Amino acid sequence: MKLVKHCYILFISAIALLAMSCDPNNTIKDDGLFDVNYTESDTAIVNPERGFYSQVEYYSSNSKTPISASTVNTHRLLGRSLILTMYYLDSFIDKPISNEFLTLIDQNMKAIREGGCKCILRFAYSSSESKKPWDAPQDIVLQHIQQLTPYLIENSDVIYVMQAGFVGVWGEWYYTSNFIMSPIKQDDFAPRRAVLDALLLALPKDRMVCVRTPEFKVKCFNLTYNDTISESSAYNQTDLARLACHNDCFLADAGDMGTFPAAQQKLFWEKDSKYTIMGGETCVPSTYSQCQNAILQMEKYHWSYLNSGYNSTVLNSWKTSGCMDEINRRLGYRFVLQQGQFTENPVAGQKFTMKLSLKNVGFASPANPRNVELIFASKADTVVYKLKDDPRRWFAGVSQNIVFEDILPLSMKGKSYNIYLNLPDPYPALAKRSEYSIGFSNKNVWNKKTGFNTLHNITVN
Repeated sequence: MKLVKHCYILFISAIALLAMSCDPNNTIKDDGLFDVNYTESDTAIVNPERGFYSQVEYYSSNSKTPISASTVNTHRLLGRSLILTMYYLDSFIDKPISNEFLTLIDQNMKAIREGGCKCILRFAYSSSESKKPWDAPQDIVLQHIQQLTPYLIENSDVIYVMQAGFVGVWGEWYYTSNFIMSPIKQDDFAPRRAVLDALLLALPKDRMVCVRTPEFKVKCFNLTYNDTISESSAYNQTDLARLACHNDCFLADAGDMGTFPAAQQKLFWEKDSKYTIMGGETCVPSTYSQCQNAILQMEKYHWSYLNSGYNSTVLNSWKTSGCMDEINRRLGYRFVLQQGQFTENPVAGQKFTMKLSLKNVGFASPANPRNVELIFASKADTVVYKLKDDPRRWFAGVSQNIVFEDILPLSMKGKSYNIYLNLPDPYPALAKRSEYSIGFSNKNVWNKKTGFNTLHNITVN
């Protein structure tokens, strides 16, 4: 099979074997392989779908101009790949969303894509406890979700996650005029369940919806606190696997101001968040928000994203106490290459072996689908092997081994190749954009221009 010129990519079906190990001290040893050692960087990489986020708000009663791609890019330069876009539908509390406001939402999504970020998405009707009504009736909410559905589908590539919203002040599901403020019986949760069903139906099945407390997931779906997601049921695109978490009073006190009324709810989120997205914002400074406990809680609940602007007192305390850099590095996933082994004298027409050892030293793993590609690139041609690997299962604190073996094509003979590992976004509009590929946290590995991670170079005999 001939390789095409460098302006094309030839996808070759490969036999890609993945061996996984939970032993962080595991090393790879094999005769006939050349060892390459990698060094971890101490910097934070602006990787997709993780980290501190910026927030922008739009009120339908006073809508401003859409965000621009240049503004989005400015947020990236500040180290943020996520923007929480908060839409208050305050003037549509009793009627359909206007075409003008729907267009603004769509324009924002396009600018976020062009600027190289993704959004955390939330809708609500009120941002004030003192002004009622706090939300719209259920039938209006469901109508609005139906109106939004085409825009959610069209722009799902740049939606990192959607927070349930719609119910209550700020969309946080508490101060509500229409959805039973303190639900108790199973039937009391039915209106909220209807909102979740509508959102899960409106979004593609590869996207998650965050609820504000563990109780809402358990009670809306008639579960017990033992009914957590397991490794076998994770990422299977069922409703339960897609229901994630957001905590907007993180580290306020022992129960995060009502987020966890009981210990069983903490344990539920501790287990569930290993396989779903967890994020939000800090609330008030307290003894619980001090550095040591903050890092412990982020590890325990697998935190991926956090508000960069609130609560400023808490955030500033992390800076003065010296843990902000670690939090910035470890929010979400942080992949570090440890060692690589490669066939020392590769020959065209013969088997080539690569073995990689890597570790996720972040608080969480990626939650949305992600491709893994092994790329051989020379000046003349490029060969891309798609590996059967799932970075969502590269869990925090765990080492992984990736083993690749295949026969090198005869057409590679006499050429030198750089070998890269690429973790691109699976959506076609983003797949070739470096801002949406995952960079490894090693020195002299990640190429910001291409989004590729440099592993080794070879000459094929």
